[in-house]
Amino acid sequence: MSALSYRGADLLLQLYVQPKASRDQIIGLHGDEIKLAITAPPIDGKANAHIQKLLAKLFGVSKSQIELVKGELGRHKLVLIKAPFQLPPELTTLTVKEHQL
Repeated sequence: MSALSYRGADLLLQLYVQPKASRDQIIGLHGDEIKLAITAPPIDGKANAHIQKLLAKLFGVSKSQIELVKGELGRHKLVLIKAPFQLPPELTTLTVKEHQL
């Protein structure tokens, strides 16, 4: 599976999460995953809640449209975004590169 794939109108993201970063940002590819830096610590579900809120903002959807499929307790996560309205610029360039290979 690639870092970014569509299932109908929904988007699946393979994420590698770096908690306690200085700022929230999509770093780029980390192997077959998208590296996501977040400011939240990995304590008591704070990182997962932060990821949900951040991805909702980046993709223009509500938090209820973000579903953590796999990886609740680890850095490697599989996230489903239901019918995203937009793609962040960092991911648009990744999808273009993936299709050129």
